[in-house]
Amino acid sequence: MSKPAKKSNVVRYNKWGYIFLIPFVLVYVVFQLVPLISTVWNSFFENYRSGLTQIGPNFIGMENYISLFSGGDIWTYLGNTLIMWVLGFVPQILVSLLLGAWFSNPRMRLKGETFFKTVIYLPNLIMASAFAMLFFTLFSETGPINSILVTLGVISTPYKFMSHVWSARGLIALMNFLMWFGNTTILLMAGMMGIDPALFEAAEVDGATSSQVFTKITLPLLRPILIYVMITSLIGGLQMFDVPQIFTNATGDPARSTMTLIMYLNKHLFSKNYGMGGALSVFLFIVTGILSLVVFKINSASEK
Repeated sequence: MSKPAKKSNVVRYNKWGYIFLIPFVLVYVVFQLVPLISTVWNSFFENYRSGLTQIGPNFIGMENYISLFSGGDIWTYLGNTLIMWVLGFVPQILVSLLLGAWFSNPRMRLKGETFFKTVIYLPNLIMASAFAMLFFTLFSETGPINSILVTLGVISTPYKFMSHVWSARGLIALMNFLMWFGNTTILLMAGMMGIDPALFEAAEVDGATSSQVFTKITLPLLRPILIYVMITSLIGGLQMFDVPQIFTNATGDPARSTMTLIMYLNKHLFSKNYGMGGALSVFLFIVTGILSLVVFKINSASEK
């Protein structure tokens, strides 16, 4: 008689689990699944505004995708996005690993540790628009950076940061680095603090150096957090929009070298071209999935 009663209790508990999942499922269906299906559906239609005239929606099959790839601009904007993401992410992960190792190491006994943890996270709380406007003012031709460089004799005339490809890309990458390295540091530090201290003590007894402990113990055990950080950073990088949009006044200058995929998508949506916007969104979704899978597979393969 005890077995049926136990089974009944399990069923009752499972029922409450499904009930608690209902809000999440409803939110996901309304705000994620339905828009995703709608976007894919719209990508097969001609649907845009020409002046005051609404063209479509007319079913045109794969024509939007053909038009998207025929010009070649899509690959330029994808390259711009990935370049600026890499320029910001590489120093971000290196600095975050270094800071995380310092703050999670009890032997360092850093003074004011709580203060510094707060300070490095503060840029994450600043709006991207404020960051972009600040850097635009600092690095303009008449801005304080150029004034300091000219006064010190480093340069003779003000440097046009926004008129050169790599300086403009570098400033956007620097902004993304400053905005997100604090968040990455907190995540990596949490992962490091979750490692069993007995492993570090055993390594110290065996005479392992700090670099050996970091490469042989910390990094392998930190791999799940690193995969999470890399994939979420990649997704955020591919969706880069607010910083370059405001910093370049939506032009993507110089010579469209800072134009990202989402900025390109925004131009289609602003012009009410929902068909091309849907096709570009589907392309971005596929690219994000493929690159995230590649990152996951590379990290999984290196773990074996």
